[in-house]
Amino acid sequence: MVYINYNNLDDETQQRLVSVSKKDVEQKFGNDLKRYAEENHIEYDTLLEEEALRNLYSYDYVFNI
Repeated sequence: MVYINYNNLDDETQQRLVSVSKKDVEQKFGNDLKRYAEENHIEYDTLLEEEALRNLYSYDYVFNI
C-alpha cells in the first residue's frame, strides 16, 4: 500500500512514486527486462520506464485527507 497526502500530489511526489516503482520492477524483473531489451534492440531505460508506469496501476493507494 502506498500512503499519499491528498494535498500533496505535485510533480515531486509523482516522480518519487515512479522512482519507487522503477526500483520495484527492476528488483522483480530486472534480468528478464535486460534480456528482452537486448533481444529486441530496445533501450533498457525506456523499457524500464514503461514497465514502472504500468506497475503503478498495481499499487493500492491510501489517500490521507
